[in-house]
Amino acid sequence: MLRWYQAKLAARPILTTSISSAVLFGSGDVLAQQAVDRRGLEKHDFARTGRMALYGGAVFGPAATQWYRILQRHINLKSRAGTTIARVAADQMVFAPIQLTCFLSSMAIMEGSDVLEKLRHSWVPSYKANLLVWPFVQAVNFTFVPLDMRVLVVNVVSLGWNCFLSLLNSGEE
Repeated sequence: MLRWYQAKLAARPILTTSISSAVLFGSGDVLAQQAVDRRGLEKHDFARTGRMALYGGAVFGPAATQWYRILQRHINLKSRAGTTIARVAADQMVFAPIQLTCFLSSMAIMEGSDVLEKLRHSWVPSYKANLLVWPFVQAVNFTFVPLDMRVLVVNVVSLGWNCFLSLLNSGEE
């Protein structure tokens, strides 16, 4: 299965990461609604799952693929540890804030709610939570995972993260 995925990545990297991101973002929302909220199928908000999948596939997958290429190409220090630290710092100070802003804004637009209110209410808590999880994940990712597999690693870890984002976005505690 991994070889099949790597072959698809080699042939069509953006499409492959877009599809895997869409599936895993949507899956994170299903986890949020079914495992955390215990809504049951009859009360499942399929539009919410669709919004999450759309964001994952249309925005996150392509953006993360390009971002990791940029980091790989432009942040290369003399030591491996220094390179990892610099990439994690760039990821957390540039990419994470932009992605959280895009995510919350996109969700507000697709839901027909106030973008600024969504950002005021949710951006700081989501960024604080981000800083508790992602620097450690990305340190491992940038140190040990080949470039072409980094989005997949992030997407797998993101099952839990996307569950959190979905709950945060829906206004649930």
